[in-house]
Amino acid sequence: MKVTKAVFPVAGLGTRFLPATKASPKEMLPIVDKPLIQYAVEEAIDAGITDMIFVTGRGKRAIEDHFDVAYELEAELLAHGKVKLVKQIRKPLEDGVTYAYIRQREALGLGHAVMVARHLVGNEPFAVILADDLIDAKTPVLKQMITAHARHGGSIIAVHNVDRRETASYGIVSTQPTAPQVSRLTGIVEKPKPEEAPSTLAVVGRYVLSPRIFHYLENLRPGAGREIQLTDAIGRLLRDEDVFAYEFEGTRYDCGSKLGYLQATVAYALKHPEVGSSFRDYLATVDAYCKRP
Repeated sequence: MKVTKAVFPVAGLGTRFLPATKASPKEMLPIVDKPLIQYAVEEAIDAGITDMIFVTGRGKRAIEDHFDVAYELEAELLAHGKVKLVKQIRKPLEDGVTYAYIRQREALGLGHAVMVARHLVGNEPFAVILADDLIDAKTPVLKQMITAHARHGGSIIAVHNVDRRETASYGIVSTQPTAPQVSRLTGIVEKPKPEEAPSTLAVVGRYVLSPRIFHYLENLRPGAGREIQLTDAIGRLLRDEDVFAYEFEGTRYDCGSKLGYLQATVAYALKHPEVGSSFRDYLATVDAYCKRP
């Protein structure tokens, strides 16, 4: 079946970015001039997704407002001839794209957040996108994965290699090679110690999942961190169905951390058509200053 729905778990509190996220969702933090969540939604649209499903919590109303028509703002911009800017803010609101919102009442983990969207997803394959993982790629990563899904079926999980010392921060997979960039999962474990990790292939926040995943999510007991772990459900799913790891093409920025967020801001600013050149010149002066004895 064609993948047309994507789930965006956005109920997290964003405590790593306090006090900035005290009254504003972390997903609305900007990378230059666009919030993280919009990068994620535009990636989904470019991959052919038409139904956007947000699993939200308290304090996330700004996300709903962002993906709504702002008539007064558009009228003001058009009155001043800023047509290009109007097109930019309308891009996520293209014809045929719908938005739905549902609350995750308790913070019980990523697996629980996906489970909350079950009745909106229905019995069809769907994508899950974590906005914290910003991935700069010539071909959007989700589009790469949906193409792989069309060829191989099953479920597809984005992975990339990390330093073995970092495995305790990720879900880590063991695999058997199947095709270029694609491997069949033989196992998956949440946040293993470096000496216990089966590989250094770490799960990144992009998934194309079979609806069968819901069967395992609803029967899971809390795992690592006393949360319902999506990783645990995938581990059970691969016993019944094919699950593939996909080594995507692109550069991933962990915008759930301050360092990753700053790295992404610099990288995207350097290629921004409006400020890229000037920003590059500024960084050269900073670099020269840092090299002073």
